[in-house]
Amino acid sequence: MDLAAEPRNTAVARIRWTQTSAEVQAVGVGADDPVLVEEIAASDKAGIDCPLGWPRRFVEFVAQHQAGAFAAPADVAGKDWRRQLAFRQTDLIIRSATGLIPLSVAADRIGLAAMRCAGLLSRLAAAGHPVDRFGAGVVVEVYPAAALKHWGLIYRRYKGAANTTVRHQLVDTLTAAIPWLSLGDHERGCRRSDHALDAVIAALNARAAALGLTTTPAAEQLDAARTEGWISLPTGNLADLVQHPDRIGRASP
Repeated sequence: MDLAAEPRNTAVARIRWTQTSAEVQAVGVGADDPVLVEEIAASDKAGIDCPLGWPRRFVEFVAQHQAGAFAAPADVAGKDWRRQLAFRQTDLIIRSATGLIPLSVAADRIGLAAMRCAGLLSRLAAAGHPVDRFGAGVVVEVYPAAALKHWGLIYRRYKGAANTTVRHQLVDTLTAAIPWLSLGDHERGCRRSDHALDAVIAALNARAAALGLTTTPAAEQLDAARTEGWISLPTGNLADLVQHPDRIGRASP
């Protein structure tokens, strides 16, 4: 799902998989919280394009500042110090691996979407669904631009009405690269809305995570990933998503 702070720009896609093909069963823009919780609960793996947590150092900083106990370091005005507060461990890893810079959940407007996401995760956990922030449960954090770049597809300047032509090109190259994926009538929605398209990309990324074809935290990274979240970057090819019949799932919003 492509999660925004409000339902209007929130999209969810559902894909059903077989051993040799995949069918996009639903794509919707304008999804509210009950719909999102229902779709996640019904899936084997759900990819959410939104940070699942905040940087630990940022949380500590805010708590100390709130309590009046913050002791400013000598380089408090330095960008390196601010970067430690603004970015999570997984953000820095993605930047090193792909050259892309994820939005800061601590300093950018994506923090508003993350607040909504925290509520969704709470509802899921309360309903008895396994939830963690590093991807071992039903939910996995994804970053469509990084996934698209890894898969060798267009990964930038395809969003918004001004970039409709580029978005059409991305849909064309995606369907050509994976002819086993049936978009059906939902192809028009993906061409019309980058939110719908990102939701489909998130579902493909979720499939990769379900098959063990994405990055996972190393032992020394796991502690931070448990609280900050972890972006699961694909490690294999798109073709790999239907070449493991012993690991077939049901659906991946």
